[in-house]
Amino acid sequence: MKKLGLNLHKPDKACQGYTLISPMEGSNTYLLDMEGRIVHRWQLPYRPGDHGYLLENGHLLIGGRTNKGPVSIGGKSGIILELDWDGERVWEYEDPTLHHDFSRMPNGNTMVTGWELVPPETVRRVEGGVPGTEPPEGMWSDYFREVDPQGATVWEWHAHEHLDPVADAICPLHRRDEWTHTNTCHVLPDGNILTSWRLLDQVAIVDKATGDFTWKWGRGELGHQHDPNLLDNGNILIFDNGWHTLTAPSPGSRVLEVNPKTNKIEWEYKTLPPWEFFSSFISGAQRLPNGNTLICEGMTGRVFEVTREGEMVWEYVNPFYGQDERFGNANRLFRAYRYDAGFPGFAGKSLDPAGNGWLSHLYRGSSAQ
Repeated sequence: MKKLGLNLHKPDKACQGYTLISPMEGSNTYLLDMEGRIVHRWQLPYRPGDHGYLLENGHLLIGGRTNKGPVSIGGKSGIILELDWDGERVWEYEDPTLHHDFSRMPNGNTMVTGWELVPPETVRRVEGGVPGTEPPEGMWSDYFREVDPQGATVWEWHAHEHLDPVADAICPLHRRDEWTHTNTCHVLPDGNILTSWRLLDQVAIVDKATGDFTWKWGRGELGHQHDPNLLDNGNILIFDNGWHTLTAPSPGSRVLEVNPKTNKIEWEYKTLPPWEFFSSFISGAQRLPNGNTLICEGMTGRVFEVTREGEMVWEYVNPFYGQDERFGNANRLFRAYRYDAGFPGFAGKSLDPAGNGWLSHLYRGSSAQ
């Protein structure tokens, strides 16, 4: 069995920095050094819903799970919080339909995603899914909404108005409670939105000015993927969960680098046997400055770093377990993020693990329970 905490660190090959995790069954976000020691902690007013990341000013932007929403589907949140370094709440936006992801924009606004019902006349035309499994209220889909610092809506986009009920059919093995299940809302430098529809096995870019798609890819290749994100070279990094997939051994996950101009896979990480690396849901990946890739195998709470050649050079298993109504005692992580020592948000901050007392030395390779 994998040990909890730090399992591997090759200093000469790993990209040095600090790793941010928000255990989904807990109420804390932790910043870890390369030895797995806690150098900072944010105590949260809610369970994460589902993750958080650092802003350039050192604040934590994180979703919170309010349990007030109309939808019981996984990924629900309900509130987005901005907490300063000391954990004080400096901004929030609450809506019971919020779920999964959000993105702070250069203009100070925030792009969020949420659920909404598909019009009944459209539901009848949507193909795929297990027949007769729509909930009494109907079928859910997703919206993107840009809100200003005061919480006012300044732009909105509705998936059901732009998707094709036939070409964008639901996975045949899934219920018809949702059409799309968006798990990514990433605003690109040009203002367009990179997204991922889990139930369509598809990633896409939405043109913010027109609402149309500038790129759609993945049907017949991906298996309920997560976390597409733009690389400096213009390619897209994707965590392909490998669930209900037609093209890869299952169970088994992959991380792919795709060229959106050619739709060609230019880099891939996977394992043999494939089940040595597998998370059927959640998860993500981040390309690091030295060319390595940080991978979050969310279902198992494992975060690891690999080189371009696939060598593992850092590995950490989330030791913070908690109770979940669906999964019992779990240590899930939606995503993880690595920040180098020169990250602007760290300026003037103490990153000494000794400041966290006994917490800083928890689970540095102790046996899993």
